[in-house]
Amino acid sequence: MTENDNRPPSLPERIKGLVAIAANLAWSWDPGARELFARIDRTLWSLTRHNPLALIQRVDPERLAKAASDQRFLELYDEVVERMSRLSSSAGTWFATQFSGLNTPPVAYFCAEFALHNSVPIYSGGLGILAGDHLKAASDLGVPLVGVGLLYTRGYFDQRLRSDGWQEDSADQFDPATTPLSPILGPDGAPYVATVIASGRQVYVGAWRMIVGRVPVYLLDTNLEQNDRADREILHQLYAGHSDLRLLQEWILGVGGVRVLRALGIHPIAWHANEGHAAFMLVERVRELASQGLPFGEAIRRVRVNSVFTTHTPVPAGHDVFSREQLLHCVGRYWDELGIERETFLGLGHYPTRDHGTFHMTVAAIQLSGQVNGVSARHGDESRVMWRDLWPEREPERVPIRHVTNGVHLGTWMSNPMRELLDGHLGGDWPARVDEPALWQEVLAIDDAELWAVHTRTKRSLLGYIREDARRRWRFEWRDVVQLASAGTVLASGALTIGFARRFTGYKRPDLIFHDPDRLRALLVNPWRPVQLIFAGKAHPADEQGKRLLQRVYSFTRDPAFEGRIAFLEDYELHLAHRLVRASICG
Repeated sequence: MTENDNRPPSLPERIKGLVAIAANLAWSWDPGARELFARIDRTLWSLTRHNPLALIQRVDPERLAKAASDQRFLELYDEVVERMSRLSSSAGTWFATQFSGLNTPPVAYFCAEFALHNSVPIYSGGLGILAGDHLKAASDLGVPLVGVGLLYTRGYFDQRLRSDGWQEDSADQFDPATTPLSPILGPDGAPYVATVIASGRQVYVGAWRMIVGRVPVYLLDTNLEQNDRADREILHQLYAGHSDLRLLQEWILGVGGVRVLRALGIHPIAWHANEGHAAFMLVERVRELASQGLPFGEAIRRVRVNSVFTTHTPVPAGHDVFSREQLLHCVGRYWDELGIERETFLGLGHYPTRDHGTFHMTVAAIQLSGQVNGVSARHGDESRVMWRDLWPEREPERVPIRHVTNGVHLGTWMSNPMRELLDGHLGGDWPARVDEPALWQEVLAIDDAELWAVHTRTKRSLLGYIREDARRRWRFEWRDVVQLASAGTVLASGALTIGFARRFTGYKRPDLIFHDPDRLRALLVNPWRPVQLIFAGKAHPADEQGKRLLQRVYSFTRDPAFEGRIAFLEDYELHLAHRLVRASICG
């Protein structure tokens, strides 16, 4: 297979490596790389929402020429180039140190969404954030990993709120030329890499490659001329509105993802399905073995040996369930290739006590994975109770579901001021020593006043960003002056700031804090210890209940009784998430 990179913009010879730096998302968690791009044009860096490729394409050539002759810029440039060059190998990483001499194939990490940078809007919320951080941490540690996901050509969606708080949504299209995506070409330059039979038609599957430090991510694409018009639109939008289309997306992810890796000559040592959306990846691998003559039961046993499944949601509403009719229409006679009867195939997604003629994606993933885990100790407990019917002879505590504890990628989420403070007190190598108890004693010895100064600095930065964003929307979008207050322009830098940034849907209970408005008001407007709330998040375009919940929360931003202590920030995405996490208590 070959790759066809985007044509780089014209750059002075001395700094032509800027494009290569921008093409690897490792720049996004390297403070020096971020500063390098900001120095070229700080205003444009802000206007492009920290997108280095867009910056390079739009910047005045005179600024590039000036940078190429600026000694301080060139010193930083050379430092960044040198650091980025180390990403071509895992030498010196945790994995290379712990498993010296081990040359292992990668782990394949399948997920329906990856939140890696706001310039690639193929994510909606927490699942994507976790997946993105997982890839970045694997890169830092040198763990051999390859990601597999979907390229949503119209992203998730852009959110706009009317003055009454009702959400309006529109396509969030992006230009691949301003993203670090490279198309993968098949034999003879064909734009597709694999094919999948879906809904009775042959669907050609293309792929794009994105580099995240040391980790490649392959994003599948069906928007190809070879495909039927309907199939070209399968992957237009993340979590498409109706369940038939969502099923097709998950079929492409699982079956197409395995076939693309095979076509690229990638043979993973282990396979990780992140949430039930990726369950068909496990089914396709059973088909591979069965088509080679292995009995169905033995094929399942072999797949389970090197398969891991992570479940995230502790309530039934968060798990994909499709009717038998939907599934059969999508997959055709796929079971023939497995060497089994139709009912045996449907049994892979059979939930003994709640089936009612449906195929449950999480059940299929659990049954085909040798290791299953939740994402916290409490979630592990809840999951063992939730899925105990799959092991009716066992008590919940003996159900074989474990847990890991979700973390975050520090390089992505920690602010520069906080990183600089910790570097000054702990030394620049402190991220490699976080497991050492002595390090935390050093942290406790840091002057509270210094920590507070950093916190107030990042809070002021957030509030400045909020005001500038409101100013722009007031000019181009809003017509009701009340929207200015609702957007947080009167928030105070001295108040305890709590952020709620999640998808708006019923089971997440975004309006729970308003169950006693009088008590809440007393807390928020207390003149000695004021508190303020910042909400952000989107309701899925097809989720009417979620939109009504969002509208209810928004109505409190307009209530003068709360004195402007509640704000709702429109069009939540990673760029805004970084600011909220760094400047508030965020949940």
